[in-house]
Amino acid sequence: MKIFVRERKKVGENVEEPRFRIVAVTGGQLQIEAPHFRKLEIEQIAKEVSAQVVYLKPVPEDQKKKH
Repeated sequence: MKIFVRERKKVGENVEEPRFRIVAVTGGQLQIEAPHFRKLEIEQIAKEVSAQVVYLKPVPEDQKKKH
């Protein structure tokens, strides 16, 4: 099982809010209840369900498509 995670964009420095969002889960059933997670929480969940955490890299500004 893999859990794909990305860092939130609207989190500033010294902010006490969770910084990560789970984007997708493959290879098993996992129900996600919260919209944002701390890194430690994601790693604990992954350990309990024997999953690998994949941290997605942010897309550079010049490669983003503007709609």
